Amino acid sequence: MSTITAAITAVGGYVPDFVLSNKVLETMVDTNDEWITSRTGIKERRILKDTDKGTSFLAIKAAQDLISKANIDPLEIDLILMATATADMPVASTGVYVATEIGATNAFAYDLQAACSSFLYGMSTAAAYIQSGRYKKVLLIGADKMSSIVDYKDRSTCIIFGDGAGAVLFEPNYEGYGLQDEYLRSDGVGRDFLKIPAGGSILPTSLETVNNNMHNIIQDGKTVFKYAVTNMADASELILKRNNLTNDDVNWLVPHQANKRIIDATAHRMNLEDDKVLMNIEKYGNTTSATLPLVLYDFEHLLKKGDTIIFAAFGGGFTWGSIYLTWAYDKK
Repeated sequence: MSTITAAITAVGGYVPDFVLSNKVLETMVDTNDEWITSRTGIKERRILKDTDKGTSFLAIKAAQDLISKANIDPLEIDLILMATATADMPVASTGVYVATEIGATNAFAYDLQAACSSFLYGMSTAAAYIQSGRYKKVLLIGADKMSSIVDYKDRSTCIIFGDGAGAVLFEPNYEGYGLQDEYLRSDGVGRDFLKIPAGGSILPTSLETVNNNMHNIIQDGKTVFKYAVTNMADASELILKRNNLTNDDVNWLVPHQANKRIIDATAHRMNLEDDKVLMNIEKYGNTTSATLPLVLYDFEHLLKKGDTIIFAAFGGGFTWGSIYLTWAYDKK
């Protein structure tokens, strides 16, 4: 029997229509376009304005886009992995609902949460299921409605985050394409630097937590930035060295879209030219679990069969890592 590798065979995506630009944010909080752009690289972000729609809406749209473009039967999907930090509800799995809504009724599904590294960790999980030989089609969705947990009076967070979703299909490959290596790490030292204080089992929801605005995301920006710059760059450099890859061997870097300075530092450590670094941060901001698949969605037309791609991410907790993958198809 030939060796099975797990390859991405289709990509889908979705972002809401409403655009929240830096100019609009200037009217909401003490900031300005130049300050935001120079420090983050973000010009605008998309926001799901419908108050009755959650992360599942974004995920369903991205999955349906993939299913339509790839012309696959949802009944053939074996598993749906839902990478998200903003589940619709605290207990009921968002992925299970998404699976039912897209007609993937033969699949089992569950949520995966590792903050901004959720999709990266999901790639590892999806690949393991495929490489086991037990499953043939694994749909990995990264989606977050970050606007639901952002305080738009807090300029340290509201300028950064946006809403969106992306999806990829993993299938077995017998030509050697797909996920080649991974380096994934975590460290609980980051627990208090990027978090939502209340709503969990330590500090359940109460009138006090609501009145004290403890259900929105907060971060120590300087500390998070320091750890992100170091660890994302370290992980990406390590994955190159471990696989005897040089900058000439790498076709594309697909980095988590949190801050352009972090992306630039990672690319610099890898000695990559700017035209090999895929970025859409200026359009969407940080969509958390959706950043990596949305990069693939926006730049799929550039990706060629056999291309060497390095993925890198860093998230709260802390979580981080890098994945080395070879692209398995040319877009038709």
